[in-house]
Order: sequence, then structure tokens, then C-alpha cells
Amino acid sequence: MYRGRLARDFERWVKMGLLEAPVAERLLQEYDSRRSSFSIGSVLMALAAILMSASILLLVAAGWEDIPRLMKIGGILALIWIFHLSAAFAGWQHAPRLAGALLILGCASFGGGIALVGQLYHVSGDAVDAMLVWLSVTLLSAALFRSAALTGAAGLLTWALFLYYLDDHNFEWVGLYPWTVIAGAVATLALVWWTQAGRVRHLVYTLALAFLIWIYFLYESPTVAILYLVLGTAFFAVLSQRVVPLPSFIDQSGAAPAFYALVLAVIGLGILHMVYDTAAGRAILAAVTVGLTVLVLALAGRDNGAARYLAYLVFSVEVLYLSFVTIDSMLGTSGFFLISGVVVAMLAFVVIRLEKLLAARAASREAP
Repeated sequence: MYRGRLARDFERWVKMGLLEAPVAERLLQEYDSRRSSFSIGSVLMALAAILMSASILLLVAAGWEDIPRLMKIGGILALIWIFHLSAAFAGWQHAPRLAGALLILGCASFGGGIALVGQLYHVSGDAVDAMLVWLSVTLLSAALFRSAALTGAAGLLTWALFLYYLDDHNFEWVGLYPWTVIAGAVATLALVWWTQAGRVRHLVYTLALAFLIWIYFLYESPTVAILYLVLGTAFFAVLSQRVVPLPSFIDQSGAAPAFYALVLAVIGLGILHMVYDTAAGRAILAAVTVGLTVLVLALAGRDNGAARYLAYLVFSVEVLYLSFVTIDSMLGTSGFFLISGVVVAMLAFVVIRLEKLLAARAASREAP
């Protein structure tokens, strides 16, 4: 998607005479040479690794009743070593895609080995312990091989650890297990920087949001929801405007951290709508929703498309919600919409004037 838009921009700039055609072609070639650029071969290689990994896990689950026990264990150990050594050789031969696929197979073989040992020797324990061991080894392997593919696998395993924990412990906080989920998420986020696996950070961000939602339902306190709203809005403002120097790994993440901070604020706002279901509460929350929408559009409406569309969605849902809950009082709903429209129009006028003023000042500074 981004490459197509970039190519169209280059083509338009070439027609306008702002960019020479050879330069545009070289720029596209440089973009295509990046590790994160789309490649059909990489996708097919990853799909092949996933399918073969699934076959290994299903084969272990089948039990292999006709195969001797030692041969089963030896076969799994051999697969683990073969895949990892082959991945090391592929990396030495500058074939990172093949190395990533082989490491995924090695990771799946290790998980199958854990299941097989528990199956054959009736080792006591639960799925959470098995997932924790599997995740720990995957994190270590990803760090040693500096593998983006294994970083993605670690992100998925962290999610699996969290879901298995919730299922086994009936959504209650038990012992130190929840802290292992946090540790796994932090380690995966560090590996995102170490292995340059930028897309995997979205797994960590969504896991953090899911974890915070679970924390709310542990306490079911409006204070927690208000905290989410306030902190999410504050982090969104800081990350959008760069008012303070940010660490390099956050600065290189683009608009994603600000967007997920906004999602946290919206989650808090949504919870408050469920808690304060009274006329006064709805009026206050409606005003907060309008204020949050205007704030998002003013701070990041131009530069953060995801945040902009989320603001549109939140505002639309709020309007529909108010129309539904106050359908018996059309006059009250009409009055709220009228006041909101006037306020938003005034804010739009002020923002437009400020944008023109700032643009004029910037132009005067650049002029000789």
C-alpha cells in the first residue's frame, strides 16, 4: 500500500518537473531493497515454514504409537539441531529468508519436543509452564540469531502464554505468572529493536491493551478507567507533539505508540460510558468525547491517519449512542447537537486561523 502511494507520488512529481525520472527509479529501488519491503518469496517461505511447523506439531499430537519411545525423542532432538544448524549456515550464506524459515521450524520442533516429553513420561505441569519454557527458549534463540522471524514467534507465544494463563486460572491474578507475561512482552519489544522486526511491535501493543483491560475487570473500579483515559490522552499528546526528547526506539516507531495510547484513552472512555449510565454522566462524557476528538484532530489530524480515523469513529459512535439513549427526548438531543456543533465550529475557526498564522511565520523565516 505504501509503496503504491509512493510510486504514484514519484510519478506525479516527475510530471511536474520536481523530480527526475532516473532519481525516482533509484529511490524506488532503494525502498525495495530494504528488509521490511514486501516480497512474495518471503511470504511464501514463511507460509511453507508455518505449514511444516503445523505438521510437526500435529504429528507429535498424534502420539506415534508404533514408533519406539527413544526414537521419538531422538527424532525431535535431531530436528531441533538440524533446523538451527541449517539456519546458522543459511545466515552465513547471506540467505536471511531461508534462515528465518528454518528457525521457525526449529522453534516448532522445540515446542513439539516439550509436548512429546510430557506425553511420553507423564511429566506433571500445565500448559502455562510449557508455554513459558517455549517462550523463554524462543526469546533466547531470537536474540542469538538476531532473527525477525523468531521475534514474531515470540510475540505470538507471549499472547498464547497470556491466554493460557487466563483460561487456567479463571481470569484471576495468581502468583507471579502475570509478571511473566509482562516480562515476555518487554523482552519481545526489546527484540523488535534488536532484530529490526518493526511489525511485531503491534503484537506487543495489542497485548498491553488486552492486559490493561483484564486489570480493569479484576477491580471493576471507575478510577482505573479514568486513569486509562487521562494517561492515554497525556501519552498521546506527548508522543504526537514530541514535547520532550524521546528514546530512539520510541522515536523510530513512528505514529504507532501515539495511536495505541489514544486507543487506551478510548478504552477508558468506553468503560466510563458503561459505568455512568445517567443523564448527567452521559452529558459529561459526551463533552469529554467531543473534547478528545477535537484534541486528536488538532494535535495529529494531519500526520497520524490512524488516529484521525479513530477520532472520526469515536465521534460517530458517540452521536449514535446519544441518539439511541435519548430517543425519547428529541429536544434534548437536538440541543446537545446544536451546542456541540457551535463549539466545534468555533474551534475549527480558531484552528484554521492558527494554522494560517504558523504557516505564514514559517514562510517568513525561510524567506531570505
